[in-house]
Amino acid sequence: MAMENDGGTQINEQTMCLCGWIAAMRTSWTENNPGRRFLGCSYYGRPDACDYFKWVDPPLLNPRYKSVMNGLLRNANREAVLEKKWQRMVLYHRLVLGILVLAVLVQYGLWW
Repeated sequence: MAMENDGGTQINEQTMCLCGWIAAMRTSWTENNPGRRFLGCSYYGRPDACDYFKWVDPPLLNPRYKSVMNGLLRNANREAVLEKKWQRMVLYHRLVLGILVLAVLVQYGLWW
């Protein structure tokens, strides 16, 4: 059963890497190939992985598309960083408030 057409080559759902395992579908988020899908070794990153690699999507021909995709990625990354900072700030304020409440309870003998 064909999944994608890679400029003339059919890529099957069961495309095997050089290790003999089913190749994993991944997405590139590099500046040169943002959002472009490819098949790669399922064990990528491990010492026993093979170097199997095959693009599924054609390259983005219009430079404007790359620019827009990279801008969206930067905004998404910025949002993720801001969300993480917000969560840390909320946790910090909850901790400070908890310590203040505990200090008041201890001072007035309401703790124990």
